[in-house]
Amino acid sequence: MKLSDFDFDLPEGLIATRPARPRSSARLLLAKGDQISDHHVRDLVEIFQPGDVLVLNNTKVIPARLFGRRRRGEAEARIEVTLLEATPKGWRALAKPLRKVLVGEEIVFSDQLSAQVLNRSETDLELGFNLTGEDFDAALAEAGQMPLPPYIAAKRAADAADKDDYQTVFARHAGAVAAPTASLHFDAPLLQALHAKGVEFVEVTLHVGAGTFLPVKVEDVTTHRMHAEWGEVTETAARRIAAAKAEGRRVIPVGTTALRLIESAAAGGVMAPRRGPTDIFIYPGFRFQVTDALMTNFHLPKSTLMMLVSALMGKERIDWIYAHAIGTGYRFFSYGDASLLIP
Repeated sequence: MKLSDFDFDLPEGLIATRPARPRSSARLLLAKGDQISDHHVRDLVEIFQPGDVLVLNNTKVIPARLFGRRRRGEAEARIEVTLLEATPKGWRALAKPLRKVLVGEEIVFSDQLSAQVLNRSETDLELGFNLTGEDFDAALAEAGQMPLPPYIAAKRAADAADKDDYQTVFARHAGAVAAPTASLHFDAPLLQALHAKGVEFVEVTLHVGAGTFLPVKVEDVTTHRMHAEWGEVTETAARRIAAAKAEGRRVIPVGTTALRLIESAAAGGVMAPRRGPTDIFIYPGFRFQVTDALMTNFHLPKSTLMMLVSALMGKERIDWIYAHAIGTGYRFFSYGDASLLIP
């Protein structure tokens, strides 16, 4: 498999920079076997069956993009920082500009929030903040912006609307620096209607990292190394997913993050609790253990997520699905429309 196999031409006008409102009014492409039909997300109430298990990623996006000033003696300079992941001493972060930052410098983000540069590599920094716990969370919420994907941030700055739009309605555990975007389509009325129909919800946690937007740089995709992301499948979640499989009910992750986590937890052939990092890379040839279908958005050309959906549906079928989506004007990427892929 070559990286170029997963490329396609996408008209710029199909890249969404704002979500549909209400959330469930987004379009939904249903691909089931060799059939495609066009719907809206609200139609999932008719599409899903009683007993289906939807696996939801309950991670919460933090306002990880910060703007501050570096202080070195009397001198100051502007800097942009994007938090990546917590470390034992603070946070690993990207910085613009990175090259001029020195270990030991102070960066001031607001009257309440500042950090010291603990370490610097060729790609990122480690920052030690002046606050911890709830005090840090409150100061970050005040000073930070939502970390919109690069293809949106290049067109506009994050604003107040993004604090709601780029967060799922069931977000519980803070730690993600990118949203599990398929889940953004669900609102409270849709969840209530699905529950009333007999659809079961199982929550897992995968803290989505900025690495989800990193390009694949190798032509032989099998040699690509995935970024690691922290996740947890609790004992209760594992037991409920295993019970559904044993009873012949469908397990449908909402989003590639939920899919990657439950397939990591079932890698030994049995669904089991799991807590810790996963760097599972799913591309054609992968044998799925628990996933019966996938709800997901439309993905970037030459991305690992294109390889994942090709593994689930088959490469030729994905090419056909994406050609239909482009030809009928579906909106792409994080704030775009959705698909329900049933092999």
